Amino acid sequence: MTDYTKIDFTELAGRFDDEVVTHSYVRDIPISEGRTLALVTLDNGRDHTRPNTLGPNTLLEYAATLDRLAERAAAGEIHAVAVTGKPFILAAGADLSKVSQLPDRESGLRIAQLGHFALGKLATVGVPSFAFINGLALGGGVEIGLHADYRTVDASLPALALPEVFLGMIPGWGGATLLPNLIGIENALKIVVENPLKQNRTVKAPDVLELGIADVMFPSVNYLEDSIRWADDVVSGRVKVKRPNEPGKVERLVKWDAAIGIAKKMLQSRIGTVPKSPYAALELLKAAKSGTREEGFAREDEMLADLVSGDQFHASIYAFNLVQKRTKKPAGAPDKALAKPVTKVGVLGAGYMASQFALLFVRRLQVPVIITDLDQERVDKGVAYIAGEIDALLGKGRISSDEANRLKALVHGTTDKSEFADCDWVIEAVFEELAIKQDVFAEIEQYISPEAVLATNTSSLSVEQIGAKLAHPERVVGFHFFTPVAVMPLIEVVNTSKTDDATLSTAMVTAAKLKKNAVITADTPGFVVNRLLAVLLGEAMRAVDEGTSFETVDEAIAPLGLPMAPSALLDLVGLKVGAHVLDTHHAAFPDRFYRSENLHALADYGKLLDKDDKGRAKGFDKGALKIVAGGTNPSTAEEILTRLEDGLARETRLMLDDEVVAAAEDIDLCMILGAGFPFQMGGLTPYLDRVGASERVFGDTFHHPPVKGVES
Repeated sequence: MTDYTKIDFTELAGRFDDEVVTHSYVRDIPISEGRTLALVTLDNGRDHTRPNTLGPNTLLEYAATLDRLAERAAAGEIHAVAVTGKPFILAAGADLSKVSQLPDRESGLRIAQLGHFALGKLATVGVPSFAFINGLALGGGVEIGLHADYRTVDASLPALALPEVFLGMIPGWGGATLLPNLIGIENALKIVVENPLKQNRTVKAPDVLELGIADVMFPSVNYLEDSIRWADDVVSGRVKVKRPNEPGKVERLVKWDAAIGIAKKMLQSRIGTVPKSPYAALELLKAAKSGTREEGFAREDEMLADLVSGDQFHASIYAFNLVQKRTKKPAGAPDKALAKPVTKVGVLGAGYMASQFALLFVRRLQVPVIITDLDQERVDKGVAYIAGEIDALLGKGRISSDEANRLKALVHGTTDKSEFADCDWVIEAVFEELAIKQDVFAEIEQYISPEAVLATNTSSLSVEQIGAKLAHPERVVGFHFFTPVAVMPLIEVVNTSKTDDATLSTAMVTAAKLKKNAVITADTPGFVVNRLLAVLLGEAMRAVDEGTSFETVDEAIAPLGLPMAPSALLDLVGLKVGAHVLDTHHAAFPDRFYRSENLHALADYGKLLDKDDKGRAKGFDKGALKIVAGGTNPSTAEEILTRLEDGLARETRLMLDDEVVAAAEDIDLCMILGAGFPFQMGGLTPYLDRVGASERVFGDTFHHPPVKGVES
């Protein structure tokens, strides 16, 4: 095993000379029976907007601090050690922008070894050790606590997570080894693999306690005092800690490998096999069921070194920075001060999509929401759906009973359009047909104020044309959600030549309050995401129509790492919708977008995939395959992928030339947040640069220099 004490980490620390160091401050606290607890507080000296991070200099100072405490423990001067953070924050892990600048694998190996060297000292300090998880704990911040003997958690903890898999890494400072042996393999899979791949989901204090990551939870008001008192009770023997989720022999012999196998199949079906980090995490979690922690740490060292020196990590950091930084300052957004207040929301429509909108608006804005439809029966059905979803949130413990009652009271349904008179924001979710959308807006305009915003969720129609018959077209804006509405993080905000700055600002501010990321696009067919997905579906159907099997088409496009194959995407959006999307783009750009008669025939037939009684695909429907049979010029997977890459590069270049969005980064954001383009690919435009499509199509690259990342 690696002897970390014999490694010289000073050269690594020297590469981080501008590191904001998180210092380790120690104070002695008397506890019962003449004992002393040494409390280490991590603090980088900045306010709460700059979390504690763990760079090499921070880790070396932390290690030296614990070495001194181990000496004091051996001398009988202290009887327990606890680590906590500055107010509201324990630590947010490593500074990834610095890690991404490491020049080679050897440096990546050193950063992994340094983490184990420093954090592991809490387990060998010679007296009982505690982690007081007083606030935000991400990545290495969680792993600090995992090395302690015992953990407490503040009841108001906003977020705890091991997000590394999301970023092309693994929890490499003990997390992949220690966590499953603390809380069991199924719980560990949820934290290490499942949550990161669900839009980087985090857990709050009650879940931290229930999972067994923490042994006890205390309210914020006296959190530190209560934690010290509890630690005193543990040291004195007055409290015995029991951990029901710790894995026993049966779990290790029977459940462990089975859980890993199920997780692997889930990953293959959801994300394919292109991303490396989720499968690396599975490998480490599987190995953690036996052997010593030192053996586990050595495996983590090697795996982390491979990943942080690899292309997928660098691509992930590019994508991560886009999502973390560019979404905070959206390109082209007017001054927030111009935004109009939204105190009441109207939803035109009460179907499934409209009801999802209403639920999101009432939850996030906490204002009255009114819905309408053609008749009272549809309205009542929509209101009942919203109430049922609120009750489901209550049942899951996501909201309190008081909040559930308050939210339901804020939702009202009516067929009387005059009740929309005091709405500040009205959004339509009616049938995707221009005349219908024009009519519903023209009707509602008779009742609302001239300042009220009219938002359309159209996915393919001209927003300006939708507002063309209005007295005040300047208050019309596109507000294109992606399904499922509650989960997908993107809204394409469509700015027409008539939309005024106050309306556009209101749309951007409202999107932020809905906890969505907004990208401003011009009013053009398909905007960004659907225009590029139309390229994909068009190339897929062209190949099928010419005689290529659906299986070959799905195989061809797999290297992009998209969350689903073209056949599954068609099944999800619906064959009629898919045909409509291709028709719309073919009508707008007939020389560039393919129209498939076979897709219309499939839509009339109504089925592409055979499914079991749980809705899972079993294969392709025989009748559907007969419809598309007859082509005589099949393509290979390589030919299809090249045509698709070139088509995406062409359309992306044209969108930038036509100023559909401000920059290539905005197209990457749209595809990452709206189409599930994987972080590990680093966004669409870097991918197109790397595979040579940009050079083939327009003789240049989107980025100078090209962004590192993984090729197909």
